[in-house]
Amino acid sequence: MSYLRNFVSSRCLFHHSILPSVNTSACWHGSRTRLFSTTKISMTIMPAWVIDKYGSNDVLRFTRNASFPVIIYPNEVIVRVHSAGLNPLDVSMRGGYGAATMSMKRDPLNIKQSGSEFPLILGREASGVIMECGLDVKHFRERDEVWAAIPPWKQGSLAEFVVLSANEVSHKPKSLSHVEAAAIPYVATTAWSALVNTGGLSKDNCAKKRILILGGSGGVGTFSIQMLKAWGAHVTVTCSQNAERFVRGLGADHVVDYTAGAVEEPLRALEKFDLILDNVGGDTELWALNLLKPWCGAKFVTLVTPFLQNTDRMGIADGMMKTAATVATKALKHLVKGVHYRWGFFAPSGPALDEVREMVDAGQVRAVVEETFSFSQVPQAFEKMEKGHARGKTVVQISRGGDDL
Repeated sequence: MSYLRNFVSSRCLFHHSILPSVNTSACWHGSRTRLFSTTKISMTIMPAWVIDKYGSNDVLRFTRNASFPVIIYPNEVIVRVHSAGLNPLDVSMRGGYGAATMSMKRDPLNIKQSGSEFPLILGREASGVIMECGLDVKHFRERDEVWAAIPPWKQGSLAEFVVLSANEVSHKPKSLSHVEAAAIPYVATTAWSALVNTGGLSKDNCAKKRILILGGSGGVGTFSIQMLKAWGAHVTVTCSQNAERFVRGLGADHVVDYTAGAVEEPLRALEKFDLILDNVGGDTELWALNLLKPWCGAKFVTLVTPFLQNTDRMGIADGMMKTAATVATKALKHLVKGVHYRWGFFAPSGPALDEVREMVDAGQVRAVVEETFSFSQVPQAFEKMEKGHARGKTVVQISRGGDDL
C-alpha cells in the first residue's frame, strides 16, 4: 500500500525530464492541476552517483537506475534535490570511515548480510523541494522549498531525490538560492551541536564571552564565526595567513597564523577563553586546555574524536567501551584542573535549522560557497575536497529547478 501511494502521488508532483516518458496525464489535488508521467520506468528509478564498495575516487559510479526513495514511516518526506553540499565526511565515508557504526545503525539486529548498504549514495546536505509528505507530516506540504542535513546512515543527496524524516528538514531561507542553501545545513547543525548542545552557548548568554576556534577557515569554522559574532561573542581564530582576510571578513576579531610557528605561543599571550572549538585534532588538546579560564565553567569541545575509528578497528562493543573509557578519563583529568573536556558530534536537526534560517534571512549569517560543480562533475568535486585547505563549501548542482514546479 505504501509503495502504491508513492507510485501514484510521486507522478502527480513531478515529470522526470531526464527519463523518457510515454504519455502525460493530469492529476487533480485540491484546486490544482498537475502533469505527471505515466512511464513506469520513471516511477521506480532515478539518476544518482553511488559507490558499490569503499575505496578511492574511482569507486564513484553514475547510474540512471538508482532505486527511487519510498516513504516507509508516516513522518517522512521525499525531497527533490536541487543542490547538494559536500563535506570532508563524504570523502571519509567513501573510504569506509564509520562503516561499522553506520551498519549497526541501519541494521540494529544484524539481519542483513555484510555489504547490504551498497549501492550507497553519499552527500550529507540538501536543498530542494518537497515532492511528497507522509501522513503524519503537519508542518510541510508539497512544493515547499526546504534544506536539510542528512544523517550518515541514510542514503545521501547526490541523487535526484532523497527521503528524510520531517524533523530533519526545515524551510529554506528565502534569501538564499538552492546552491547557497546547500552549503549550510551540515556545518550549521554540527556547529550548533558542538556550541549549543555541548558547549552550552546561546544568543542569550554569549555576549562578551571569549571563544577560540581552532581551524576557522573550513565549513564549520566559517559558520561558527558568523553565528558567534551574531550572538555578541569575541572570536579568535587560527588559520593560515592567506585565509586571514577571509575569516576577518566573516567577523573574526583576532586571527593567529598557524603557519608562522607554534600556534600555542601567540595564543598563550592572549586573555584566556570561555570556550574552545577544536576542528583540528592531533596534539591540540595537549596544550589548548591551558588556554581556558579555570573554575569558570569553561569548556574545550573537539569535533575530532576517535569514536568511529575505534568501532571500525575494534568492533561495535569493544570500540564503544574503549571510547567511553577514553572520554571519561580525559574529562576527569581536566575537571580537576577546573575546565571541562567534551566531544562534539554532528546531529541533524530541523529545529536547529529553523533558528539558523532566521539568522540567515536577518543577514547575520551568509553562505560561503567556494566552488560549484555540475551533477556530471561529482568525481572532480571529490578530488577538490581531498586537496583540503577549503575557504568555504563545495556544492554540486543536481537540478536547476523551475521547470517542474
